[in-house]
Order: sequence, then C-alpha cells, then structure tokens
Amino acid sequence: MTTRTKVLATLGLGTLGLVSFRTASDSERYFEIAKNLDIFATLFKEVNTYYVDEITPGKLVKTGIDGMLKSLDPYTNYIPEDDIEDFRTMTTGQYGGIGALIIKRNGKTVVQSAYEGYPAQKAGLLPGDEILTINNINVDKKTNADISKLLKGQANSVAKLIVTRYGQDKPVQIDITRDKIQVNNVPYYGMLTPEIGYFQLGGFTVDAGREVRNAVVKLKEQGAKKLIFDIRDNPGGLLNEAVNISNLFVDKGLDVVSTKGKVTEWNKTYKALDVPLDIQIPVAIITSNRSASASEIVSGVLQDYDRAVLVGERTFGKGLVQATRPLSYNSQLKVTTAKYYIPSGRCIQEIDYSHRGEDGALTKFPDSLRTAFKTQAGRVVYDGGGVAPDIEVQDREIADITRVLIQKSYLFDYATRYRSEHATIAPAKQFKLADADYQKFVAYLQNKNISYSTDAERSLTDLTKKVKEEKHYDDVKVELDAIKKKVTVNKANDLQRFKPEIKEILESEIVSRYYYEKGRTEASFDDDPNIQAAVAVLNDPNRYAALLKPGGQAASARKSAGTK
Repeated sequence: MTTRTKVLATLGLGTLGLVSFRTASDSERYFEIAKNLDIFATLFKEVNTYYVDEITPGKLVKTGIDGMLKSLDPYTNYIPEDDIEDFRTMTTGQYGGIGALIIKRNGKTVVQSAYEGYPAQKAGLLPGDEILTINNINVDKKTNADISKLLKGQANSVAKLIVTRYGQDKPVQIDITRDKIQVNNVPYYGMLTPEIGYFQLGGFTVDAGREVRNAVVKLKEQGAKKLIFDIRDNPGGLLNEAVNISNLFVDKGLDVVSTKGKVTEWNKTYKALDVPLDIQIPVAIITSNRSASASEIVSGVLQDYDRAVLVGERTFGKGLVQATRPLSYNSQLKVTTAKYYIPSGRCIQEIDYSHRGEDGALTKFPDSLRTAFKTQAGRVVYDGGGVAPDIEVQDREIADITRVLIQKSYLFDYATRYRSEHATIAPAKQFKLADADYQKFVAYLQNKNISYSTDAERSLTDLTKKVKEEKHYDDVKVELDAIKKKVTVNKANDLQRFKPEIKEILESEIVSRYYYEKGRTEASFDDDPNIQAAVAVLNDPNRYAALLKPGGQAASARKSAGTK
C-alpha cells in the first residue's frame, strides 16, 4: 500500500467514524474533504514528476497553503517550523539578539536605531553606521531577513561587526555580546504637565498589563492626577493582556469582552477579576486608524463604560480572535476562531471576509447595516467599523517636499552628520534647531536629488494631456505655461515654505541620536495635535464630563464618525 493510499484510507476511516454521529450533510462535507485531498495529492505527484524544472516540495506546498488561507482572511496563517521562533518573538516580545533596528537602504546595511540600555547601544553602535560584515560574513547582498538571523543568537554569544561611520576614515570593529532582548510594551511614560501623566502602549505581549500598571503607579507617584494613554498604531496581541489592562480602570466583576465562534464550547466571557488600580482618574486615550485588535478592545471597553474620552482617529476595525493549533513536524496554524464583542454588545469588525463580490473583492459593512448600541451611561455607539473617537483629530498630511526628504533619508543622514559635529545638545523637550542650522541643512541639500511632482504639477500634466487629446492645446498653451511657471517658482521655495514642518521632523531625528526613542517621543510633545487635544480636554473638566454623558457631542455618537 502506498503512503498516499494509507493517508487516504486513514482519512476515510476517520470520516466514517465521524459520519456515524453526524447528519447526511456532514457526510457529504467530509467526502468533499477526502476527495479534494486526493486531488491535491495526485496533482502534486504529477507536478513533481513531470514539471520541466526541479521544484522544492516544501516551498510549493507552502505556497498552496498560503493561497488557500489567504482566501479566508489575512490573520489565518500557516507557520512552518523555520518561522516558529519569529512567531514566539511576536507573542512574547523576547528574543536573543543585540537590540538594534537594521535596514537595507540603497544596497547598504544601515543601523536605523540602537535601543537604549541594550547590547548594541552599550557596545557603541550608532544610528547611521553602515555594517559591512557580521562574524566575517559579507552582508552586501543579504536581505533584511538574512541580516536579522545573523544578528540573533544565544545570550552571551558574540556578534563581531565591521562598520563604517560618518567622520571616520577607516572601518571599525564592534564586538557585541548578545543578550535576551525584551521588547517593552510600554516604551515610554512621563509627565506632560505637573498634573498630566502620559504613557505609550506599543504592544500586547506577555506582561503588558503589568507594565501598564507599573507605568500608571509611577506616574501617580510623580503627581499625575490625569492620564493620557497613547495606543496609536498598536497592532494588538494577546487577548488576556487586553483584559488585564482594561481591568486596571474598571470595577472588578464587570464584563470586559466576549468571544463567539463556530466551536461553541470555546465561547467565553472574560471578566475583570482583580481589584482595579484606579476607577476615578480622568483618562484620555489617543487612537489611530492603525490601532487594531487588542487595542480596540481596551479603547472600546473604556468607552463602553464611559471610563475614558477617546481622542484621534477611528480605529482599524479588527474584531476577530485567533488561536494557534499544533500541526505535524513542529509547524502551527494560526486560525481565526471567533469574533469578539465588547460590553455594549457591539462587534467592531469592519470587513466582511465571509462574503465577497463576484470579482472576489472584499466589502465593508455599510452604514445602513450598522447597529446602534449604548454605553453604560446611555451614549450611542455603533458596531461594524472600528471604535470611533469622542474627539476627532485628523492625521496631518505632510508636504511633498517633506515626504521626499524622509523617503530619500536626507533627514536621517543629516542627523547622523549633526551628531558627529556636536557632542551634546539641550534636553529633548527643549532642543530647537536654530535658523542658521536649518540653513546649513538647506545648503547640505544643494547637490542632492530632491526632485518630486506636486499634486498641482500632476493635475497640470493631466490637464495638458486632456486638452491635447481634444485639440484645444493651442488655445490654452499660454495660460498653461504661465501656471506651470508659477507652480515651479512656488515649488522652488518649498524648503522655506514648509520650514516649520521640516524643522520639526529634523529636530526629532537629531534628538533621537542623543536621547534615543524616549527623546524622539519627548521632542514631539509640543507639535503633536493629538496630544494637544488630549491635554485640552483633560484640562477642561466640564467638557470632559459632558462628553461622557448621553447627548454629548461626541464623534462616536455619529454613525459615520471617522469614516476612512
């Protein structure tokens, strides 16, 4: 008996055992499974035997599995044995390495940042350093994934790097002793004003709840009587950590989140099991359209219990729960098993993955199908589209010139140069780039390629093409040329016209060279419209209280609030 026959026979016996306890429709379903597995096995055998070139079985099968799972949703994934370590890093926040972010840029391997207190920073690796070799292995043609694997390793092992550095004539060797790296869920906390504490939550890996508790306790010790909780761009993580964090601010015994799926015995309601840390302190939560999953549970729970005012943008809209299931040969399946529902009863899932258009396109839940729910105080909130803020703050669009300076890394490179020429700078919250220093930056750009097309230029090009097609070009050529000349002149002044915006980002980049990511965060405080809006509402008790009462003019009370 061939291996394939044995597998199919086993499947068939397993199917018969199940069928005897199930309906005829289940019997047909299991026959379809067995039939299609047989088709897949015979197809793979034929391709393997007759395809013109050699194939890699594991790669081909993974491609097939990925394609199959992609038709379900983006969160149901196959994790082969080789990727298990990366998956553990995502869920635990731990890995063995040097504690630095390395990127490929224009064929070079560049240190983007070295995290404060970790091996790379302690060994003297600096942002802007270009890595030539890792343990005598040339990284010139290595991918980001390859480089990551070379830098990771057991704690106490050594990574020997040869790097070139701005301002130094010869490459230098930097020996970095690897350590266990724990990515902090709370990368920053500190005081914004004598009474307002601020902390960021970047993830929901193991111990996120403990980290948030510690941050809030320390902020209160420093005099915080109000809190800003920044959850922007947080992609989510462990469900139980979302429950733990919510529990810090709501009463023991209250429902936090419920999960409901096909396997009914897995359905569960998670409650606040512990005595809360503080149920009175005013809280403003800052959200963005990239705050997802567990982030939406925390922000949604605190909104449903009228425990916090939400500031910023409507969240991503991921109301799905995943579980991991073991597969053979040490691989795993991360599969969507349920939808979650927050205390008001709403599910914030925005995209309907189970129903697609005839062309396979995904659809969102339309406003007409969104249902109104009520918070504990009676405020109206809606399902089917993320968590809408109570105070909307639109993300600022940066100018075309600024975007080019970021994309071409001119701001990054100038900060590297500035760091080599200035031993110290003012504290992060106080540092400001002098006008003379900004002009030096402008001079630095003289020989750089900063060509770009503005929206006006692109529109003008389209218009010119259109009038040429319609044979009217000669009639309007003079006017079009005049407009083009005016736009070009305006564009030439963009470095001055958008000086405040460019200076703000350059200052942040320079500060990060001296005070790391904490400094970058502090440098943004006086320019961040979301933080300013959160401070304003916390400093206005009457407005804060009004937003948490029925009839308050909160953005979350509008069905289409924050529509993307």
